[in-house]
Amino acid sequence: MPAETNEARLVQSPKTWLKSYYFIRFAVSAAWVVVAFTIARAMPALAAIMLVAYPVWDALANLIDAQRTGGLNRNKTQLLNFVISIIATVAVAIALGNSMNAVLAVFGVWAVLSGLFQLATAIRRWKSGAQWAMVLSGAQSALAGIFFVKMAGSTATIDITNIAPYAAFGAFYFLVSAVWLTVSDARRKSAQAAG
Repeated sequence: MPAETNEARLVQSPKTWLKSYYFIRFAVSAAWVVVAFTIARAMPALAAIMLVAYPVWDALANLIDAQRTGGLNRNKTQLLNFVISIIATVAVAIALGNSMNAVLAVFGVWAVLSGLFQLATAIRRWKSGAQWAMVLSGAQSALAGIFFVKMAGSTATIDITNIAPYAAFGAFYFLVSAVWLTVSDARRKSAQAAG
């Protein structure tokens, strides 16, 4: 019996971590979006800091998640996502010295690649539950990236509010995954108690 309990804990542990992870990612992204649409749009210096911080946060989140679920060697897609996010951070910082169009182009390329890596991670984690939302998030990120690259080549005036909806959709999908896992967990516990 104790062996089964320990085994069950090992199986449940990744789901418990993912639930917390998705809630944290939702909270950070949602806060970023709120600040982008309110304070940062009128404060270019703050907007610049936030634009650099966004891929930094993504890199850090992927690193922590990979470490909590077996390490970077076991989670190659997250290792790649970490690397591309670090490169994007440097590229955004450089692009800020050029123009917001250049920044949007960098975000576009990054969104495509990180979206594909996120999609691959979700497929690999399918049995953990709620990964359909992460698949949709990854696919939408890739599509948004293509749109960003096209928009960057236009004459439209671009600022942080052009990128904020992308972050908002990411926040939404993280929330959906977190809630889905929470509800699934509650149902499983209820079924166990009834049994």
